[in-house]
Amino acid sequence: MSEHSEHDKGGVYSTKGKAFERDSNYITTRIVVDPEPGTNDFPVEPGRYRLIAAYACPWANRSIIVRDLLGLGDVISMGNPGPTHDADSWTFDLDPGGVDPVLGIPRLKDAYLKRFPDYSRGITVPAIVDETTGEVVTNDFAQITEDLFFQWKQYHRADAPDLWPTDRRDEMEEVMRRVYTEVNNGVYRCGFAGSQEAYDAAYDRLFTALDWLEERLGGSRFLMGDAITEADIRLFTTLVRFDPVYHGHFKCNRNKLTEMVNLWGYARDLYQLPGFGDNVRFDQIKDHYYKVHLDLNPLGIVPKGPDLSGWTTPSGRG
Repeated sequence: MSEHSEHDKGGVYSTKGKAFERDSNYITTRIVVDPEPGTNDFPVEPGRYRLIAAYACPWANRSIIVRDLLGLGDVISMGNPGPTHDADSWTFDLDPGGVDPVLGIPRLKDAYLKRFPDYSRGITVPAIVDETTGEVVTNDFAQITEDLFFQWKQYHRADAPDLWPTDRRDEMEEVMRRVYTEVNNGVYRCGFAGSQEAYDAAYDRLFTALDWLEERLGGSRFLMGDAITEADIRLFTTLVRFDPVYHGHFKCNRNKLTEMVNLWGYARDLYQLPGFGDNVRFDQIKDHYYKVHLDLNPLGIVPKGPDLSGWTTPSGRG
């Protein structure tokens, strides 16, 4: 892949001597209860949409977890591209014949081009596709999970968690902003730094944020208190990839996740909850990063380690 190729959520790889920058220009169409006249938004309609989300991708993994936690599996179908892709598109190589069984396409790019024939940006996951037309609706990963909560509420299961608590929302938004810029994106800033100076700065920013989270989680079970929220989901998908990928592959190696007492206990606590660990595919995660990032790992060799059996050990946080 070239140094400007797209990965996961359309991150633009840094050029030599420069810091990593993420392309954050997404398809802004939304799926809402009452689309405003004159907008391109789509209506909430059970059975109409298909979430395309690769288990390998942390940004897509969020949407898989949220869909599961809210009980939306019966109203929004899901397709899962394989863990590796070329510079052109995510592909459905895990499905029989390499074709998505509902959309009938071999490449996610086909759904993008069906709506936007001249689409030239990265083909990213998660994406939601309209099954009635085969056209992509949106790939805005942050907006997707927020809308799954607020716009699809009438279809949530009775015991669905309150992922966006009203009384904590302002603080939660601040926490999520810092988690995104410093941790979710911070590991990529380390991995794709274009110079020693850029890497050193990224490394310091990342571990400053992890130390802040370690301290915060010393006083509460989850980021916002005693119940899981969207903030926890957003942090979890980075933490679960930390030791298998980011510690070595992205040079985030001051210490492992397993060496941070509160963060490690917190991550295991989440992993062992329904909807979290059962939506983690460590084999696909490792295949994706080590086989796709040939600029960082030219031979495509996938490490056998680390030992991941600790994820099922008691967290001590319940």
